[in-house]
Amino acid sequence: MAKIKQIISISLLLLTFSVNAQDIVLGAERTDAYLSLLEGKKIGIVGNQTSMIVNTHLVDSLISLGVNIVKVFSPEHGFRGKADAGAKIEDGIDVKTGLPIISLYGKNKKPYPEQLEGIDVLVFDIQDVGARFYTYISTLHYIMEAAGENNIKVIVLDRPNPNGHYVDGPIREESFESFVGMHPIPIVHGMTIGEYAKMINDENWIYENCNLTIIEMENYSRDMAYDLPVKPSPNLPNARSVNLYPSLCLFEGTTVSIGRGTDYPFQHFGAPYLESDYSFTPKSGAGSKLPKHENKVCFGTDLRFQENYLTTINLDWIIDAYKQCNEKEKFFNNFFDKLAGTDKLRKQIISGKTAAAIKESWKEGLEEFKKTKRKYLIYK
Repeated sequence: MAKIKQIISISLLLLTFSVNAQDIVLGAERTDAYLSLLEGKKIGIVGNQTSMIVNTHLVDSLISLGVNIVKVFSPEHGFRGKADAGAKIEDGIDVKTGLPIISLYGKNKKPYPEQLEGIDVLVFDIQDVGARFYTYISTLHYIMEAAGENNIKVIVLDRPNPNGHYVDGPIREESFESFVGMHPIPIVHGMTIGEYAKMINDENWIYENCNLTIIEMENYSRDMAYDLPVKPSPNLPNARSVNLYPSLCLFEGTTVSIGRGTDYPFQHFGAPYLESDYSFTPKSGAGSKLPKHENKVCFGTDLRFQENYLTTINLDWIIDAYKQCNEKEKFFNNFFDKLAGTDKLRKQIISGKTAAAIKESWKEGLEEFKKTKRKYLIYK
């Protein structure tokens, strides 16, 4: 009965969010605001399976409106969004349209000049989830930089940030740059993809600033939670996983599984050595080949039915898992510091600091970031 009440509570919560978000007009849907910018131009689309105008893909919609699309660029997970996290994506041809697809998660993450030849405008339309280590904002960085270097206009069609209701985490330090940490921002940045593009440009994080236009949303506010109509990647299948992602992704740099290879990725976590009545067994399959602890029973915590909708990063889960690990020297791997953007978090956990003490150490950096961020905000 308790679990049924939890399910009802969560369902009502998400329904409320959906009702509040019904009136949002996405940037992609505002064709009247950007079609004139594409008229008579050769267009490159940076998109994936989330690039939708209601039930039709952006590429198909624009082609039907007479827009001259000449090439598609795809991020991690590919143009149709089916590839595993980290899997190399090859160039190809879109079966439906015949358009050439250039992968930006294969041999190069930044478009080569020859890949941009003949393109006048790049239209970026990808659903982000608001976390520094979610690589779509890294792709945005390289698109903007390449566009600036090759005198190509960039139009970003803005979309909601489902984790836009808070800002949290350590600021990425200078010596920890990577594709999962391109910029000196916290783990959760609280900005839409359009706002973030403005920050990339004006903070001079790219070698050559680009000619940037943001097609803003209508009727959107930052405190309006948004249930994504299309899953942004194979292992973020629903609103619960998206909300838990900034907290649980840190486990990717440890010996703990976040449920890749199960039906509920990023909605539970576990490892063979944890003590719990709850368990799951990761299996290799679509969206997760060779998952961590494959075919081993993992004991841990089920988060699918928790009532709280996170408004902060939860560190208690990873601290408790570390305490239970008998081989503590093996708990963290080299990826953890990249995800955290610093080695301080790992060292703080090892030294036994509490979540409250760790978060206290983030305060100064977060306040500075929030001051900088204000300059680029479009929405309340």
